Amino acid sequence: MKVKVIGSHLCPDTLYALSKLKEKHADIDFQDFSASFSALKNYLYVRENNALYEAVRETGGIGIPFIELEDGTQTLDLDAVLHRL
Repeated sequence: MKVKVIGSHLCPDTLYALSKLKEKHADIDFQDFSASFSALKNYLYVRENNALYEAVRETGGIGIPFIELEDGTQTLDLDAVLHRL
């Protein structure tokens, strides 16, 4: 399954998610916003416009990794994604 991950190589949660997704043989499109302005722009758009981020914004969190599946499902819940793989 194709999985888009937006996060940072500096974030332990992102690195953990990428490792677990690789173990499940996911086809990963990793957008590292700490290495690419284009990826940062994509992340900021998602963070500011997606209802998933309401609680994250309220608490001042970052909310990564953001995961999008090939069917359009968007989540911050790695376990839910791993269950589907």
